[in-house]
Amino acid sequence: QVQLVESGGGLVQPGGSLRLSCATSGFALDYYDVGWFRQAPGKEREGVACISSGVTTSYADSVKGRFTISRDNTDSTVYLQMNSLKPEDTAIYYCAADGYCSGSRAPQISEYDYWGQGTQVTVSS
Repeated sequence: QVQLVESGGGLVQPGGSLRLSCATSGFALDYYDVGWFRQAPGKEREGVACISSGVTTSYADSVKGRFTISRDNTDSTVYLQMNSLKPEDTAIYYCAADGYCSGSRAPQISEYDYWGQGTQVTVSS
């Protein structure tokens, strides 16, 4: 069965870094686009970054230049490196698979079928 498990969240000071991991199983990651999304308290879930099976990437404007998405198909894992973190990056971060990464816009929630449970990221001094 398809599973996505996020890890790597935590508490970090503004300006700090975190690397999130999304461990996948139950499907061949090589053939699927994967996205990272986040949901802050009181806000709707939004797309952050995505990576296609062909390694095309795209990002939300709010994280461009600070976040980097990558994938390791041999380990069936997708990563989100987050640098220069800001308090407004505080949210639960989710990974999702079997969607569409256009390479020109942030991923859209409606386009992804499989979701993880999320990992909390808190940016605070």
